[in-house]
Amino acid sequence: MDCVDVGKIEMLLLDKEKKLDDYIREERGLVRLCSSSIKEVHRGNLEKAKEIAEKAKEGFDALPAVAWRKKHVEQEYAEAVALISVFEGKEIPGHEEMGVGPEAYLLGLLDCIGELKRLLFESLRKGNKETADEYFGKMEEIYEEVGHLHFSSALIPEMRRKQDVARMQVEDARGKMIK
Repeated sequence: MDCVDVGKIEMLLLDKEKKLDDYIREERGLVRLCSSSIKEVHRGNLEKAKEIAEKAKEGFDALPAVAWRKKHVEQEYAEAVALISVFEGKEIPGHEEMGVGPEAYLLGLLDCIGELKRLLFESLRKGNKETADEYFGKMEEIYEEVGHLHFSSALIPEMRRKQDVARMQVEDARGKMIK
């Protein structure tokens, strides 16, 4: 058997592996940007949060279409944009307006519930019950929209787990609001 073809395949796969490594490195940087955007919201630096989120959007728009990898970055971006929107008192844009896939959008919304819980607790700590009520209302609204959806984990991995976590976060926040 002539193994010349195996040598060519090895070279092709090494090239693919290098591209994937580069992609993953870029992806990590974009996820860090989304996390930084969320941190800025928690610090009350809305303009900086929006600026960082926009930079992340530009970065993930430029990523090659490696669909099974890109969803993670889109999910983080959707979470950041949703949180910024709530913090501004605006409606959360839809997935098409955000420029993310529907699966990433739903997962990002579920993750946003946890960030809203943090804002709610901080508002309560500062004695701002009215703002805490607004955050709680948005947490409930998001959960009511997304919590009842059921899809195969092959279609949206992690959705069921994220729904369960979001439900617990809403219930925990409800308990704090009653006190």
